[in-house]
Amino acid sequence: MNKYLLSCLLLLLCFGAQGQNQLASPQIVNYISDDYKAGIQNWDVAQDQWGRLYFGNNEGLLTFNGHFWNLYRLPNFTVVRSVEIDSKNRIYIGGQDEIGYFLPDERGELKYHSLVSLIPESERSFSDIWNISIINDEVFFRAINKIIHYKEGSIKIYRTDTEWVFLGQAHNQLFAQAKQVGVLKYSNGIWRPFCNSPLLNGAAITSITEYGGDTLLVSTLKNGLFYLINDQLISKKTSLDKTFYNDRIYCCKQVNTQWFAIGTTSAGVIIIDRQGRLVQKYAFQDGLQNNNCRGLLIDQHKNLWLPLDDGIDFIALNSSIKSIHPDKSRQTTSYAMNVFNNRLFIGSSTGLYACQLETGQNDLSLSKSVLFEVNNTKGQVWNLDEVNNHLLMGHEDGFFEISGTTAKQIYSTPGTWLVQPVSNVFPSQSIIAGTYKGLQHIKYSNGTFSDLKHIDGLYESLRFIAFDNTSNTIWASHPYKGVFRLELSGDFSKIIKRTIYTKKNGLPSDLGNYIYRIKNRIVVASEKGIYEFVAVKNRFVLSTVLNDALSGYTVRYLKEDPDGNVWFVSDKDIGVVDFQHPSKGKPYTLFYFQELKDKVVKGFECIYPFNSENIFVGASKVVYHLNYKKYLQNISKPTVVLGKVRLLGEEDSVLFGGYNASSKQGAINKLAHKYNSVRFEYSSTLFEQLKNTEFSYQLVGFDKDWSQWTDKFEKDYTNLPAGKYSFKVKARNNQGADSVPVFYTFIVLPPWYQTWWMYCLYVALFLGSMYFIYRWQQKKHKEEQQKMQYLHQLELDRNEKEIVRLEKENLEADINYKNKELSIMTMHLVERGKVLAKVKEMLVKKPEANEKSTSFRQLLRLIRDVENGEQDWNQFTMHFNNVNDHFFNKLKTAYPDLTSTELKLCAYIKMNLSTKEIAQLMNITSKAIEVARYRLRKKLRLTPETNLYDFLTKVSKE
Repeated sequence: MNKYLLSCLLLLLCFGAQGQNQLASPQIVNYISDDYKAGIQNWDVAQDQWGRLYFGNNEGLLTFNGHFWNLYRLPNFTVVRSVEIDSKNRIYIGGQDEIGYFLPDERGELKYHSLVSLIPESERSFSDIWNISIINDEVFFRAINKIIHYKEGSIKIYRTDTEWVFLGQAHNQLFAQAKQVGVLKYSNGIWRPFCNSPLLNGAAITSITEYGGDTLLVSTLKNGLFYLINDQLISKKTSLDKTFYNDRIYCCKQVNTQWFAIGTTSAGVIIIDRQGRLVQKYAFQDGLQNNNCRGLLIDQHKNLWLPLDDGIDFIALNSSIKSIHPDKSRQTTSYAMNVFNNRLFIGSSTGLYACQLETGQNDLSLSKSVLFEVNNTKGQVWNLDEVNNHLLMGHEDGFFEISGTTAKQIYSTPGTWLVQPVSNVFPSQSIIAGTYKGLQHIKYSNGTFSDLKHIDGLYESLRFIAFDNTSNTIWASHPYKGVFRLELSGDFSKIIKRTIYTKKNGLPSDLGNYIYRIKNRIVVASEKGIYEFVAVKNRFVLSTVLNDALSGYTVRYLKEDPDGNVWFVSDKDIGVVDFQHPSKGKPYTLFYFQELKDKVVKGFECIYPFNSENIFVGASKVVYHLNYKKYLQNISKPTVVLGKVRLLGEEDSVLFGGYNASSKQGAINKLAHKYNSVRFEYSSTLFEQLKNTEFSYQLVGFDKDWSQWTDKFEKDYTNLPAGKYSFKVKARNNQGADSVPVFYTFIVLPPWYQTWWMYCLYVALFLGSMYFIYRWQQKKHKEEQQKMQYLHQLELDRNEKEIVRLEKENLEADINYKNKELSIMTMHLVERGKVLAKVKEMLVKKPEANEKSTSFRQLLRLIRDVENGEQDWNQFTMHFNNVNDHFFNKLKTAYPDLTSTELKLCAYIKMNLSTKEIAQLMNITSKAIEVARYRLRKKLRLTPETNLYDFLTKVSKE
């Protein structure tokens, strides 16, 4: 009886073990409707050869290239329930009373091509298309009441008397299930009965998947799993059948040769192995948005995509990095990890957790285990170390030994950071612990540990210590007080010498130094690289081993793994200096793990490298498990896809829609010059490593070289000059592997003023301008000549005028001289006349004068002859004419009836002589002169207002 009970208990434990999840969970990324801007419900998913994803969504076809989402609605705005892609990259969809395909046009934009017009009008009512299968480029659409077969532009309809329940393919064969008929196989245009097992009565098939050889794995909605071998259906029993019956199987896909993913309607996704054992379960409580999984896709990198009843989820199923939750019911930060006696121990902020590991499992994250809390460990667990085949725990309440599932306290001194054996040789008899108050001495004897109290000489919190057994010295560091070298007494009871090392001793700073023992050297991780202690110099120098790799980095944490690789934390970046994989002429390769960036708790970093397949990293809420061996194997070149290319600032501005009909670009876009500002979108379809991926781009024809690597997913170019350009972009992962670049070529046309016809116009204008300039220069030359001639003529005229002026001056001088002579002559005549008159008067008055005397008469006659002499008048006339420009001739011409006496009178008046002077000159009385003047005015026909002198002066000037 007892044996029977024991057997039952073992059986229950066995099934219980089968029902356990894996210890670690891969990354789950949730995409909500706010992310993709479409309907909440998603029905199906497919992937093209470039890695882009296509989802059947309530509002249409939803696409995703790793960063950008796009929605394409159907003409009748119906839901898309099924999606499939053929070898020609046509994306077939099935909706409500709608079938067709999307295909990129020459601009890379998806255009919908409906096939409904090919269906006879009587068959166009078929409601929803639930499945699409493509075999040999023949497309089959399943509705409840018919299967629509599309081939080479023609449609064929297959009906059934009941309902078409399922359509799918495996082993390049097409299968369908008709209600109450069974499974049929398509061959040469005919659906032939294949399996009508009674097990299918009332069972609805949801998938047929390759299993191995001739065996197929069949999933049903409510009846679990079956094997289909040839035409025989055999039930497959698993420990999860109850879940399958209750929560229903909606879809099933093969993950790898050993695993199958099963999507359920209310239990999320369940992954089982070939034996039907649970590998992992992902449901709402594990991070999914919804437990109703409508479809499954194992992508090109063996990761899982789930279209859900609410959102879309990505599970990095093939990832080498997974998460372990010590306690899902509360937040807990992990500070220490250790694998001991086939158990995993995790020290956290709330206590110590442990789980039993599966034997024979190299990757411990795949162990089906449940973590439990170790007794007597509540509080902060700072350290876990294996010493002398015992697991020791540093705790905020002291120092403990872990025995089974219980912790035994060795001492209660508050706060033990870590322990350090004083010898690497087993067994070590003494252990030094770094505590909140300095150093503690612990003795190991006969399999037990005992406290030998505090080591006197230093009372500082020592979280970082390393023992140098060559000199019986403890090295310790305090981030704010420096590096201590503590020489201990022989019995380790006290510190006999304490030395503080600072900048004076070779360190780059007095602060931020962390002591470690790496490759049997005492090293300090600092703000400016790694320094190691050189005993002969008694100072720190740059490490020849590590500084080449970590020079310039602010390193806070170092840990050496069993293979000699050095793990480190720089700021919040985690990496490893891998000495097992030299590269680029260096004895190491430097790897960074961007997936773990910002995950560690600053100041409490912890990396536990158990072996190359099991690296544990402490973090907030979880412990990260890294299968480093798998990580190296999974390193591959990232993929890069070009998204939309659009004009900046334009509404309908898409130049390239982001989809490829082939590997080559279509027609080259030619852009008017005003559209010379362009935005390029790009992404990577290596979804698991999106955080690790960086991009570099080059616009050939504008950029001289590739850009710096960036995590941006778009690039703008503005105000591009006219020319031909080719935008190229490539991606790289954190290991430095570059993708093959993709490119997009376009041409920016010149502005209207730089076109060929404008250049012709410019040439014509140039020639015309040259001709105009030539003519203008000729004209200008002519004008210059004329101007010179004119100036020459002016110079001649000026010279001539100058000559005339000089001549005039000479003439005037001559005239003045002659006038002067004339005046002198006139005055002479006047004076002579006066003298003669006076002589004559004196002769007449003398008594002795006798008129009858001959001599007297002769004398008087002589005087009268002199007075009336023509010779003086003629001389006067000649001088007067010279001075007054032929004055008499002008008067005679104008007034020919003037007498000589009147001409004399005019001359004397012209000379402005008085009446008396004129009378003397003319030897007449003044009265006679007045009469003569009156008669002269009448002959000259002068009015009384006219001055006779002015008139005669005017005549002289004329």
